[in-house]
Amino acid sequence: MLGFKQFSRVAQAVPGTNLVPVPYAIAAAVVVLLAATLVLDGLFGRPWVALPSRLSVGNVDDARAILGAILGAVSTVLALIFSVTLLVFSTAVSQFGPRLMPYFLRDRTMQVTIGLFLATFLHSLATFVVTGQRGDTTFVPHLTVLFSVALVFVSFGYLVIYNNQIAQAIQTNNVLARIIENLHAAISELARQHVIDTSNLDPAQPRQVEPLGAVRRRCTTEGSPVLAITSGYMQRIDHARLVRAADRHDVIVCLASWPGQFVLEGEVLAHVLPASGQADLAAAVHGSVIIGQHRTLQQDIEFAFAQLSEIAIRALSPAINDTYTGLSCIDWLGDALRMLVSYRASDDAWRAHRGQIRVLVPHVQFADIVRAGFDLIREAGASSPAVMIRMLQTYARLAPMLVDDGQRQAILAQVEAVRQSMQRLPEASLDREALDAAYLLAHKRLAVD
Repeated sequence: MLGFKQFSRVAQAVPGTNLVPVPYAIAAAVVVLLAATLVLDGLFGRPWVALPSRLSVGNVDDARAILGAILGAVSTVLALIFSVTLLVFSTAVSQFGPRLMPYFLRDRTMQVTIGLFLATFLHSLATFVVTGQRGDTTFVPHLTVLFSVALVFVSFGYLVIYNNQIAQAIQTNNVLARIIENLHAAISELARQHVIDTSNLDPAQPRQVEPLGAVRRRCTTEGSPVLAITSGYMQRIDHARLVRAADRHDVIVCLASWPGQFVLEGEVLAHVLPASGQADLAAAVHGSVIIGQHRTLQQDIEFAFAQLSEIAIRALSPAINDTYTGLSCIDWLGDALRMLVSYRASDDAWRAHRGQIRVLVPHVQFADIVRAGFDLIREAGASSPAVMIRMLQTYARLAPMLVDDGQRQAILAQVEAVRQSMQRLPEASLDREALDAAYLLAHKRLAVD
């Protein structure tokens, strides 16, 4: 049943960006160590067990003074970490775009640093509470206080590592390179062999020989639809789970959308062939297709091009006017396209180990990816000869690496679009000569017979 209650799935955060698990896990581990050291301190207070004098922290007043100083310093630094981090990230987001925020939140160094300071604060606070005199009994947990001091050393030492990590993370070239690294992983996953080892070993099922296009058309026209139960961006498809479920029921699942597309509640999410298997596969389809409120780079390669494009158009905007960052984005977009065409294209079919087609995904068009990367940059940099020249040079350098006429046509369309934008540039003989030379070179290399 469709309805508002299904939107609970959209509450999922981008994987790895939740700031709660790592700090709380570190704090929980330190609390366990606190219990252990308190037990040891209780044993050291017995007459038959003595703590070495060099490990003593003095009397109860000395111990509480040390713990009070630790609490004041750690609480101040913890508050500063949050405030300064948010300030730095908000500045970076204004420069790179809000869709880059998950890169910063996913940083494990930041999560560990927050966890260490939180754990140090809780440990010192609990130790401060149990340290004191109650009646005729004075309890000074020497070992526990020393452990609090050790936690302070570790926390502040890790703070230096954290500051260095943040300084590196917000540099433009490092941000661009990280996007390319994630894109490489996504392309590698899409290009690898789409064969899933299933437990169904029935030898009676023959290998499928029907053409892939015919299977896709038959699945769409004759199959039964599975409707989306929530709205949001398709983030990831668990292909292995879906292939095993389809193989178990001997059906074919043809997905109607690919990662990165926005799915509406009630819209067709997939078709199941034969139609009689829809009831058995609906739950598996919904469980295998992850939908959330954010686009991610796990399987959405177009999103990487859009992110690089967003950084470029922000840099080229009149408010920032950072042409060099725009040129760097064009360079990295060229490398991203080089990476994309270097992998063998998949036929978009996922098979069981016997060769039976079980899952079909829509084909992502190369031309769509090129437009996602370059269209907005061309519009934002239409008044900059440097941007136009760099784009044409990038297209010319890519030409020898393209593998088919379809790819050449897609890049050639961009070259002609740049040519049209060049007509609106102010007349300057030096710029015009460089633009014409770059255009002629790119057009010559990309010419399709």
